[in-house]
This record gives sequence, C-alpha cells and structure tokens, in this order.
Amino acid sequence: MARGGQRQPSARRAPARQQSHSRARDNDGIIPVLARTVREVEAAVQRGRVAQSVRTKFQVVALLVREERSRIRADATSTESNRAAQLKRLDGIALILAKTAARDTSLLALLGEEATVSAAARSLRQDMLREAGVESVPEELAPPPPPVATTSVRPERQVVPQSVVSRQLANPFLAPDFSAPRPKVPAGHLADWELLGPLFSSFERAGGGASTGMALPAPSSRWAPGGHELMKHQAELVAAAAAGHRTFLLADEPGLGKTAQALLAAQAANAYPLLVVVPNVVKTNWAREAALWTPNRAATVIHGNGDTIDGFADIVVVNYEVLDRHVGWLGDLGFHGMVVDEAHFIKNKSSQRSQHVLELSERIRLRNPRPLLMALTGTPLINDIEDFRAIWQFLGWIDDKKPRAQLMTSLEETGLNPADPGFYAAARQCVVDLGIVRRRKVDVAADIPARRIADLPVELDDKASRSIRKAERDLARRMVSRYESALAARAERPAVQGIDHEGIDHQDLDQGIDHELVRQVATWERKEATAAKSGENVFSMMRRIGRAKAGPAADYAAQLARSAGKVVFFAKHVDVMNVAEETFAERGIRYSSIRGDQTSTARQKQIDAFVNDPDVAIAVCSLTAAGVGLNLQVASNIVLAELSWTDAEQTQAIDRSHRIGQTEPVTAWRIIAAQTIDARIAELIESKAGLAARALDGSDDEGSAADVQLEALVALLTDALSEAA
Repeated sequence: MARGGQRQPSARRAPARQQSHSRARDNDGIIPVLARTVREVEAAVQRGRVAQSVRTKFQVVALLVREERSRIRADATSTESNRAAQLKRLDGIALILAKTAARDTSLLALLGEEATVSAAARSLRQDMLREAGVESVPEELAPPPPPVATTSVRPERQVVPQSVVSRQLANPFLAPDFSAPRPKVPAGHLADWELLGPLFSSFERAGGGASTGMALPAPSSRWAPGGHELMKHQAELVAAAAAGHRTFLLADEPGLGKTAQALLAAQAANAYPLLVVVPNVVKTNWAREAALWTPNRAATVIHGNGDTIDGFADIVVVNYEVLDRHVGWLGDLGFHGMVVDEAHFIKNKSSQRSQHVLELSERIRLRNPRPLLMALTGTPLINDIEDFRAIWQFLGWIDDKKPRAQLMTSLEETGLNPADPGFYAAARQCVVDLGIVRRRKVDVAADIPARRIADLPVELDDKASRSIRKAERDLARRMVSRYESALAARAERPAVQGIDHEGIDHQDLDQGIDHELVRQVATWERKEATAAKSGENVFSMMRRIGRAKAGPAADYAAQLARSAGKVVFFAKHVDVMNVAEETFAERGIRYSSIRGDQTSTARQKQIDAFVNDPDVAIAVCSLTAAGVGLNLQVASNIVLAELSWTDAEQTQAIDRSHRIGQTEPVTAWRIIAAQTIDARIAELIESKAGLAARALDGSDDEGSAADVQLEALVALLTDALSEAA
C-alpha cells in the first residue's frame, strides 16, 4: 500500500485499454451467439417444453460447436493461449449440451453423424453465422437434404457384394409398388392430442384381465413342409399372415419356435425377398431353420463384406454388427418383408444399429405399402414399455411424434381421448390388435414336449475357426498316413482266408476304402489320445472348440436371462466357465458359480443364491461336478456350452431343471460350432440316443463315450479318404 492510501497497480494486471480489447474480442464471433442460444435451449428443456424449434436450436448449436472447434485448432495465426481460451469456452457450451441431453435423451439422436439436418436447421445455421459476423458457407455447399427422411449419410465401410451387383444388373427395373393406396392419417378429434405417452402408459395402467395378444384365426397345417408339424400356437400365427395380417410383434417366450413362425409367415404372405436381421450368435441357426421349414426358398448369410453371399437368394440373413456395411444396397434390393430377431436390441433409438433398422423398414415401406414386418423378442411387454418405441416405429405403427394412419384410425374409432377414463384400456387394445402376440411356455404346455433339446449352430470367429479346421486337417492327415502305411504293410504280408496278420477283414471295401481298416486306425488313434498328456488329438481339439464357443454361448445365455428369466449354463472345462463368468460380469448380470473344487458349504451358498435371489440370473455349472445332485427347477432354460461324450451326461444335466417342482417345459439349448467336428459329434450323440428314446433316468453304459469318440474319428478319416479318392 503506497503513502496516502493509494493502491499501486500490480505488475500482473493488464492495462485498461488491453482489458477492454479482450472483452470486446470475447463478445465477437460465433461463440457468444452459441452461448446465448444454448442457454435458451437449456431453459426450455428445464421447463419441459421441447418444441421442434428447440430441438433445431440444439442440433445447430452442436453442429456449430463442432465446426468452430475444428476451425480454432486449424488456425495457425492465433496464439496458443488464445486457442486454449476459445476451446475452453466451447467446452463449456458442450457441457451444457450434454446436461440438457441428459434431461431429454431423445435429443441424443440429433448428435449422431448420421442425423438428418432439416431445412429449418440449415436456415438457422445461416442466421446465427450472419449474426456473428462470420462469412457463411454458400447454401449450395451446405449438406444437402437426403432423398428421403430416413436415408442417412453412408459410412466409408459401405460395400456392395459382387453377387448383388449381378442381381441388380439382371433385374434393373425394381420399381416401387404403388398398386395399393397409401393410408392417410385421419384429421379427427384426436388431432391436437399428444398420444404416444398415453399409448405407452396404457400398458402399465391396464388391469389384470387385459388381453396380452391379438385374436388369431384357427390354425392350419397347410404351410408346414412335408415331414414336419407345427404346434397349435405356431400354426395360429402363420394363419394370421395367410389371412392378410402384415405386422407382428411376436413376443413368445424362448423355446416356442419364433424362428419357424416367422419363416412360415413369410411364405404364407409371399414376402420375398425377405430380410432377416439377427444377433451374430444365431445367424447360422436362421439359415439352418430356413432350410428346414422353407426348403424351396434359398437362404444366404452375410459374413463380413458379403463376399460369399448368394445375391439371388430369397432370404437374406445379416447380423446387427455388420449391418452398417450393407444398409445401402439392402435398402434398394426391393424386399417385401423384414424380420428383426431379438428386437429389444434396437430399443436405443440413438444407436447406429437402431437407426439402420428403422431406415431399412422405412425404405421397404416406401417401395411396398404392405410389407410383412415382424419383430421377435422374448422380453415381457409389461417391463419398460418405453423401450418399445423403436420397435413400434420399425413396424410402422408410429413415427417420431404420433401414431401412423392405421393406429390413428383405430384410436379415432374409439371416440375417446386421454382425458376419458376408458381411453387407456381401449388404446391398449388398439395397439395389441395391430399384431402383438405373446404366449408363455406354461400357456401352451399341452402342445410342446416337457423337455426338449434345441441345437443352436454358431459361427466361430475367423482366427479360432482357422485354427480348429487346421487341427482337424492335421489329425485327418495323420490318420490317413497311418491308414496308407497299414495298407502297404498288409500288401507285403500273406493273408490267410482273407484275414491279415492284424486281424483286419480287407474284403470289406466301398469305393476303394477298407472300412474295417478305417475303424482299426481310428481305434489306435483313440487309445493313444486317451493315454496322451500333450499334443493335438480329438480331446484337445474338443477342448479348443469349447473355448472358441464360450463367448457365443455366454452371449446367448445372457440374452435368455434377459428375456426368459433364470438360466443354467453348463460347461465341461474351467476355462470355458471363466470366459462365461467374465462375460456376465461385464454385462452386469449376477450369477452363481458351481464348481467341483468348492467346499460343500460354498457350493450350497451358490445354489441358494441362484434359487432364492431373484437378482441372480444365471448359474454357471461344471457339467461333471453339477450334473447330479442339484435341484435347479427355478430355471426352465439350459445352455449346454460344450458337448458331452454321452447322452447320459447331457440328460443328467438337463434333469437338474427337469424334475419334480418344475412347472414349465424345459428347453436345453445345445451350442454347436458349425462346420467343425463338433457338429458331427452332436449327430452321433443323437443317433445313439434318439430324441424319442432319451432315458428319463439318464441311464447309459460307460462304453457309449468311447463309441462316440471312435465314431467321430471314423467319420473324420472316412471323409478325408473320400476327398482324396
């Protein structure tokens, strides 16, 4: 403090003229305009008034923040400190955007790179730039609107398989179908009402006697292929499609044959070509089921870039994970039907896969006014009904803001509005009648087996698949070499009455293959594999396959736990159990772990947690340690991640749930590694036991495991010799 009480100016304090220039600079440019606008958006959202103009402001601010950040970082004329200060101010605006979006999560969809920029948004952008005194981008350089509202900007990963190009060249005139009139939304007494919220809440407010599904016609077996029979509940839905119904939210519990229902509904509706969007773990199974239920229709599965697909197939199966690469040509192919399996995967409308699915359904409807659209999910409809907004939009029942024509017409016909007490029950029924179908196992128990095994083929990832197939080829080559050596040695020794010194009947020949010698070589290989403690053999190969299946098996168990309740997961090897438990932990799914190295107290604690705690969704069990002596009838779904060598071991595992006290039919989902020896072993186990002859007490003889191992090696060697012939 100086004499006379005068404060001396600080050396660190900027001169007044410099401060005024700094404040003037802070109030220039686009950043103050963005700051003011984002505060307007924040205030509107806090008041709960998110009009379309507010949404437009939110999107434009986000776009300009992104542009300004890029401009500042590229500005070589500015000082480092000035750039840092400007970026800090932009971060503050971005933080307000994030907090605002947290209040109204529907705003998140406007932040995606593929979000549509409307004409109003482009106009507001130009106005804000002019207000800021910034030279605006000429209108012709601004992002043009897409051809239709749902077409998104294509990512660089977009591909068009060569076989699809061939199909397009063979049929270049895929004109839209305008033969049927396109319905218009009626302008009635509900025109000014907000209806989506009341429609969703109608499912929560409905009484216990409310209908859970649409009325279905009498079942007909005419659509089942020869040698197969539909269950009554399946035939009812197919009959509805044959009668002209075209949208279904099929929410049957797992194990009730939704895949077969969808495929046959497409056949009854002649909805070809048909697009099927599925999780990766089940796409191979869809192709298998298509060959079973619609053998007259070619099915193809898209892997990766689609280099191996049949572009002329009637049924195209694609998984969510690669949909972004193919959404372009899929939207132009002219599909007459679309099925979305595990449809709860699209509940988050801001996710890329949801946007792609919604875009495809919209483009299909633009070309065909009455396509077959089916959403399959086992998730109960009463829980988190807001999650079904995207599914209803996929089916064409609603759009972003209001019901579409068919639903709106039904609501108008009730003569009620959301202020009337009877509106909610009537509105719920209007939605159900559009095509909601839900049946539980207990509801149709008389029509399905009390216990059944469903095989689920899965594709292994490329690295694991290559390694396993190489191991199979190496094993086959080793046995072929041994077979050829035995043939050569036998030719040099005299035979007595057709029997050589090894005791092999070399007169049993088929296409040049001595099957008795094949069996003898397989027997030698099995004995050596049983005694071996290292090296590649049939046992080490099956363990490797088990590890490769662990991820897909755990993924499917997690899906079942979400949609069907408690699940028992069986595996033979500890490392497979470890992978499964890591997967469940990453997804926030609580589980019990029942292993052979536990004390009896620890084991019982894990069992009690699974049986008594509703939040423990999965029991991860050792096939050998938990296959007997457990009561797990709280679950009616079992996942067999690895194959047993005997049907008895498999049956004993299933009987942990299929026992006294079980009130629902039990389904065991057996995970099979497609195109490997795993599939052959599954067939051998079936041939030994037979679906109809499975012993309820699990009785079997110890030699059956050796039989299956031997027959698997015989089949592997026979196939190798046949290919070499």
